[in-house]
Amino acid sequence: MVLPAVNFLDDDKDLLLLFSNMAKALGLKSLIYDSPEVFLNGVSDIEKNSLLVLDLSMPEMDGVQVMRELVEVNNTPALILVSGHDKAVLHSAEKLGRAQGLDIVASLTKPISLNSLESAIKKYIKRLELKESIFTTVVNAPSEIPPSELLQAIENNQLLLHYQPKICMETSSIVGVEALVRWNHPERGLIYPDQFIKLSETHGWIGKLTHNVIQMSVTQSEHWLSIGMNIPISVNISADNITSLSLPEQLAQMLYEKKLNPSNLVLEITESVLMGELVTSLDILTRMRIKGIGLSIDDFGTGYSSLSLLHKIPFTELKIDRSFVGSMLEDTEAMAIVKTCIMLGHELNMNVVAEGVETQGHWDALQKMGCDVAQGYLISRPVPAESIYKQYYSI
Repeated sequence: MVLPAVNFLDDDKDLLLLFSNMAKALGLKSLIYDSPEVFLNGVSDIEKNSLLVLDLSMPEMDGVQVMRELVEVNNTPALILVSGHDKAVLHSAEKLGRAQGLDIVASLTKPISLNSLESAIKKYIKRLELKESIFTTVVNAPSEIPPSELLQAIENNQLLLHYQPKICMETSSIVGVEALVRWNHPERGLIYPDQFIKLSETHGWIGKLTHNVIQMSVTQSEHWLSIGMNIPISVNISADNITSLSLPEQLAQMLYEKKLNPSNLVLEITESVLMGELVTSLDILTRMRIKGIGLSIDDFGTGYSSLSLLHKIPFTELKIDRSFVGSMLEDTEAMAIVKTCIMLGHELNMNVVAEGVETQGHWDALQKMGCDVAQGYLISRPVPAESIYKQYYSI
């Protein structure tokens, strides 16, 4: 692999020299700039996969303005942000950059530890190596899927579900699962949702797809109950699903016919789904709760009206977004958000679920904070239904 060039943009010339020497010691090509204007004038010729270490505080043009200019560049470098301001400023700049589609590798507070900077650069290099390895080893990468094939899959039962367990943090017992859809393509094999969900949304089929997922979940719940396994199944629903005023009655009837308690079904709703016709959504979701169906607010904290929605809609569960859980051990602000979510959920009589629990450190910290339920790769990846039964219920 060709090692990336590292560009340093900072108004402190002594610091630039120090950074440059460190990069050269790593065997990397180093370019230094003490003027944003000079850097931007030549940015169109920047090497592919370059890295830019960008100071946010410069008198001529600040780093946020530089990021704004980089959005328009074809061969945009990945960024390591540095600043002498407090961490809140760095975090805001990092979130802004990601919202603009920029690749933010790390954000570092001045005075910068050279070890921290070296670690961030090496992290980027490892990521490039992994990307290149995947690219070269995956020979038969799936080509773009024709929309007609997806519609056929929805109508001809080519979709299947895998389930990720949700574990009580007090007892370590299974208290539910989240249903995650897969496409069992007759020629391409198993296709994951990131390759077809947007396609279904674009062509207006997401409502039909979600309805199929709910039907499969209810059927699976019926089977599990028949063999002594009685746990709720959570299903993600789309905006299209909460526009039909008859949906609560349809789901209640479906559950009644399967002789299932309505609490066996939990509907997970993201904040963005509710940003449309809130009055209609409130009507439908309130009647869902009247009929005993659980409601979970998913990816909590990533939207813009979280507290307002919690006040208006009778949620039974709050799911803390994985981005906060994943970074909370290194990020004091993320840790504060996780603590606040847990306290808020409990004050509103909701069960609190942490998503993205990937390490024992995550588990221990969440358990100490009083989180109710954990979900993530530390426990299990999404697996077929029979694996859930064998792991948690078979003797």
